[in-house]
Amino acid sequence: MHIARAARSNLVRLGAVTLASVLLAACGSGSTGTGQSNGEVTLSIDLFGTFGFKEAGLYKEYEKLHPNITIKQTDTEQEQNYWKSLQTRLAGGGGLADIQGVEIGRITSVAQLQSDKFEDLDAYGAAKLKKNFTASKWGAATAKNGAVVGLGTDNGPEAMCYRTDLLKKAGLPTDRDELAKRWATWQGYIDLGRQYKKNAPGKSAWIDSVRSIYTNVAGQSKERYYDPSGKLIWETSPTVRQAWDLSVEAAHAGLSGSLDQWSPSWNQAFAAGSFATLPCPAWMLGYIKGQAGKSGAGKWDVAKLPGRAGNWGGSYLSIPRMSPHKKEAYELIKWLTAPEQQTKLFQKVGNFPSSIPAIEKVADTKDPYFSNAPIGRLFGTAAEQAPVQILGVNDQDVQEQIAKALFEVERKGTSSSAAWGNARKGVQNAIG
Repeated sequence: MHIARAARSNLVRLGAVTLASVLLAACGSGSTGTGQSNGEVTLSIDLFGTFGFKEAGLYKEYEKLHPNITIKQTDTEQEQNYWKSLQTRLAGGGGLADIQGVEIGRITSVAQLQSDKFEDLDAYGAAKLKKNFTASKWGAATAKNGAVVGLGTDNGPEAMCYRTDLLKKAGLPTDRDELAKRWATWQGYIDLGRQYKKNAPGKSAWIDSVRSIYTNVAGQSKERYYDPSGKLIWETSPTVRQAWDLSVEAAHAGLSGSLDQWSPSWNQAFAAGSFATLPCPAWMLGYIKGQAGKSGAGKWDVAKLPGRAGNWGGSYLSIPRMSPHKKEAYELIKWLTAPEQQTKLFQKVGNFPSSIPAIEKVADTKDPYFSNAPIGRLFGTAAEQAPVQILGVNDQDVQEQIAKALFEVERKGTSSSAAWGNARKGVQNAIG
């Protein structure tokens, strides 16, 4: 969250625009504001990917409840582009929207290093909402001085999405419970992929990109890039090494479609049936529906993810200090992140709630598009079992550099050792 909730966020995560157009849109609808003397207010909200608010009809619903409010959204599909743009505008003090989205991999950086640039939501009564959120979701957005810099939207519990028609043509089982047993471990998943490759229909791959394997394996442990003291440990992390080695193995086995996630070719691959499986956080369901379209309905299913339960993504809504409509912005994000709206988002676009009451409400949800998969139970169980990960100020930067290095392995045939060295250099350049 969405994907794009890088991840995101997001989820569904449609509507790619260039960085330049986002900057222009943000400048046009951001800190300059459009409050009129007659009490009418236009609230600007700048996001990455698609958080699902527009798609679920929540903006229209809020505007109907508040006739004096008009909501205008801008978004960027690539989270890293969005983040760079946001940092530029925060440094310059202009062009900011009333509400800015923040990826979970960035929220620690905002809370620890940039809390002075965002409103403390406790000043508007946010403390009353704490009981609605999981402890990890609330805690990640809390600065050392107690300031709350964002309200959580969704979480990213993970499962495995797969094309039943492609697996059937390759002579593999399609039952979600049987598959969950076959790929109970990531090694089992890769071994099943080797079987798929032998009879793969057309030119389809087993998985879209080895980045998907890396991200999901790395999301299944408490410690990943930082230890509890805040020390950067990614180079010696057993979790990172396991995720790396499995990804390299899949690349060498030719199981990957070598697709650059969030790119136009990746988007087109959903409808074309270019890959059979995709590790998917809950927010990815909406994205798949958006890209595969009506013709994909009933061809997809969802099963338990290999290995342990994990989390990929989840985001926050924050209010920059430069917002001219802080009170109105707070009322909107309070409403958007309330249990009732989080429930609607999951039922309509697949974004799994971070709200405890909402999690309870969606337990029995099934999705006809995904062969009536019990998504409420699958993602709910994953959310309960997923570890509370230790996040650091440069989590997302480390993640992106490792992903770039793995892309060299699957695209260029770069050796594992050489690519690892490139990842090390990339991280050093990114964070100093």
